[in-house]
Amino acid sequence: MIFCPLGETETISASCHFLSVRGTGILLDAGIDPEAEGTAALPDLDIIHNRHDWYADSLLVTHAHHDHIGALPSILQHFPHLKVHMTHATRDLADHVLPASARLQRRRMREGTATSPPLFSEEEVNVYSYLYLAHKLNESFDVTGLRGETPIRATFYNAGHILGSAGSLLTYADEAGTTRRIFYTSDTNLRAQGIIPGGDYPKEKVDVLILESTLGADPDAELTTRRREIERFGRRLKMIIERGGSALVPVFAMGRAQETLAIIHKLKEKGVIPSDIPVYSAGGLRAVSDIYDKTRFTTPRIDESFQMYGIEQRRVPKSTAALMNALESPGIFVVSSGMMFERTLSNRLAQLMVEDEKNGILLVGFAREDSPADRLQRSFALGQGSPVILDDDLGPQPLNAFVERFRMSSHSHRRDLIQLVEKLKPEHVILVHGDAPARTWLADNLRFFYPELNVHVPKKGEEIEI
Repeated sequence: MIFCPLGETETISASCHFLSVRGTGILLDAGIDPEAEGTAALPDLDIIHNRHDWYADSLLVTHAHHDHIGALPSILQHFPHLKVHMTHATRDLADHVLPASARLQRRRMREGTATSPPLFSEEEVNVYSYLYLAHKLNESFDVTGLRGETPIRATFYNAGHILGSAGSLLTYADEAGTTRRIFYTSDTNLRAQGIIPGGDYPKEKVDVLILESTLGADPDAELTTRRREIERFGRRLKMIIERGGSALVPVFAMGRAQETLAIIHKLKEKGVIPSDIPVYSAGGLRAVSDIYDKTRFTTPRIDESFQMYGIEQRRVPKSTAALMNALESPGIFVVSSGMMFERTLSNRLAQLMVEDEKNGILLVGFAREDSPADRLQRSFALGQGSPVILDDDLGPQPLNAFVERFRMSSHSHRRDLIQLVEKLKPEHVILVHGDAPARTWLADNLRFFYPELNVHVPKKGEEIEI
């Protein structure tokens, strides 16, 4: 087999990898880089086009986060005969997130905030959705290409990351007739969250493990337990409410939003915070929550009776005057975006809240360097009243509100990833989906603990032949 990353390897974005397995070409994920525009945001598909002996027969989409699915319509433009495979829940989510992406691209072009035309239209996305092939977990399906020299079967395993997320096992026979097994974790979590249970993995050893490394450079993640973080989160909410303030909880609309709402619901049930404190939500995360509810009996759940819409939620008021009125009384605002980028609801709310010391901003997700969420953390560390810029057009504001970050990642920490290597006992590990320090730490430790293991840290466009 040949493995080649098509997306950037030094950042956590645009996940897309190419496998050539005995005449069959398989793409693993179809991610986009949310920080780039136009074709610069896409995986480099010319890497395939420039090889006469490479062609993409099938695409395995592991879950519906944009950095794994956002380039799907563009990839289908390049490979119109591609067979696209995903879980049923990922298909439901794709039918929401991809049209929304098309509308957002069109709006940014119209507003003049984008310099590149939209990559695809809503009409194209709606046509493509009929091509997606959905599969149940733990049931194998055929992905053999037209020029495949041997049958190849794929099987999805619950990845424990978000609704519908799946690791992918590929099984085939090599030239000598020996069965070979390749497992791609994608984004994975060995441990249960509030709604989604921990991941499942093949029972037998694999030959090649393609392993995510998101938290490889985060030593604190392995020292933190979810229970302690939830307890700390509850104490901070209680503190903010008792002093008459409101809490802003910026979230990613898919996955983190639903898990956070479930945590707040449990904190109310336990009496940590008052049960009558209003919880506000808005936009796309409410539509995603609806999909969570509709699939609760057909996807892995800790408690299939739990419903997102069993949690009382108010819609965030649209006008500034109505928002200001809502902020007069204590409340909890769970809104996107998680990194609080300009012209998002979380950024707009933060502008209204940061100058009041009664309020708090509780960050429950990753914030890349110099994002507004990251600026808030750095300004808060400098002391009360330190300036923070949430929007360049607005300029600096004094930060008087409380700011704190909580570790509630839906990714496995690095020690758990090493345990997964121990469980699957591969001969080769290919490290993906992590920045350079993350992959370096994992590579060094895997080589130390398992000197017989072949560890690969490929760069974009680099071919690894195994």
